[in-house]
Amino acid sequence: MGAPPAAAVWGRAEQQDFRSRVRGALLGTALGDVLGAPLDQPALEGAAPAEPAEALPGHQLTPAYGRVGAVTAATQLALFTVDGLIRAQVRRDTGAWHPPTDVHRAYLRWAATQRDWGPDERRKEDGWLAREEWLYSRRGASQALLLGLGNDVMGTLDKPKNPDATGAEAATRSAPFGLLVGWEPQLVLQLAVECAVQTHGAPEAYLAAGAYAVIVHALARGESLDAAVQRALALLAARPGHPPVADALKHALGAVRQGMPNAARVGELVDDGGAVGALSAAVYCALVGEDIRHGLGLAVHHGGPSAQVGALCGGLLGALHGETALPPAWVVELEGRATILELADDFAMEMTQGAALHGPGGSSPGWLARYPRA
Repeated sequence: MGAPPAAAVWGRAEQQDFRSRVRGALLGTALGDVLGAPLDQPALEGAAPAEPAEALPGHQLTPAYGRVGAVTAATQLALFTVDGLIRAQVRRDTGAWHPPTDVHRAYLRWAATQRDWGPDERRKEDGWLAREEWLYSRRGASQALLLGLGNDVMGTLDKPKNPDATGAEAATRSAPFGLLVGWEPQLVLQLAVECAVQTHGAPEAYLAAGAYAVIVHALARGESLDAAVQRALALLAARPGHPPVADALKHALGAVRQGMPNAARVGELVDDGGAVGALSAAVYCALVGEDIRHGLGLAVHHGGPSAQVGALCGGLLGALHGETALPPAWVVELEGRATILELADDFAMEMTQGAALHGPGGSSPGWLARYPRA
């Protein structure tokens, strides 16, 4: 990673807008994930996949994993990405500045939730998120995730984990990188890519994660979705292996002009269900949705990886419109909603007021207990 960016000066209105977009991106990711999970679960359990539909039936969420509002590994890992980014900022005071390492450590804490019965209260260095008992559930985590984080060795661009893994799991956890609005877009892309190769080493997978982070970054800065995609395309052009991702984004933009949106068109964009298709479909659904309900409905009803496309689309719409635009009847049903909101607010506070929480002038013991430097 390059040198850390200089701290920004935040006014009150800017802080409020930023917090709304952070909350929106994380809640939106979770909502799309939750809407798609019931459609994916039959296929994960070996049954016939759910039939695609044109729109959501009514306005009620349907159960998955034994409850209404259940999230999958996509939301779990997005939350641990936020945790890792906060820890990176806190550790910066010590002179240690390598966010990919801090995010990787956060992913290892998530990996522990997939094999342990519950949190180890003795491990104070794990921080508060790893002590949230509801996260200790295996929710459709792919082999690429479990193998990539199955030991302490961190994948890098020179030696990526799972070099043939083309799935969208790295992209679905990458919205938080885009919320680093004080960073330059090329640094956001680089960080997302370096963290993606910790589990997904195929260029189309890690570049899709980087492109997605750049799009979220532009939205969180107040740009339009079309402009955000154009920014991602410009940055991708300098990256080896970029054509599949760039072509998929262009395909999404072109599909907007092909008539009324429907499940068949979304399914065409999803293609084989890899990272490239999931990103393309998510961007398209966010562009053509008449409102957030419609956009997310399109994103999950197509016969492909519903939770992944839904999570990607939800993150885009949440960053674009902020938390208050999300359907409250769905938000209140979210598993772990209180945790998601608490973490979002902590991230917003760290990014806007971190110097008052830790630094040469003094530190908050409570903050360092939540996000230890160890």
